[in-house]
Amino acid sequence: MIDLKDAVKDNATFQYYRDNALWYATSEGKLFPVPIEDAGSATFNRIEKGMYLMRWMRKWNDSNGGELKYSESEEHQ
Repeated sequence: MIDLKDAVKDNATFQYYRDNALWYATSEGKLFPVPIEDAGSATFNRIEKGMYLMRWMRKWNDSNGGELKYSESEEHQ
């Protein structure tokens, strides 16, 4: 489970686009999606402050029982 208090203190880095979502990684390497339909006309940078993405981190945590992926490569192992 991602610790939101710690995750929002650091930056999140864009990793890839898949399934209509921008996938960001926390500084600990935990991935979470930002659905494109939520983006509207916003600009999403390669590196964002974690605080700006807390909404989606929380949604992902809640919808997956706190189970976040660590990387795309681990998903395929």
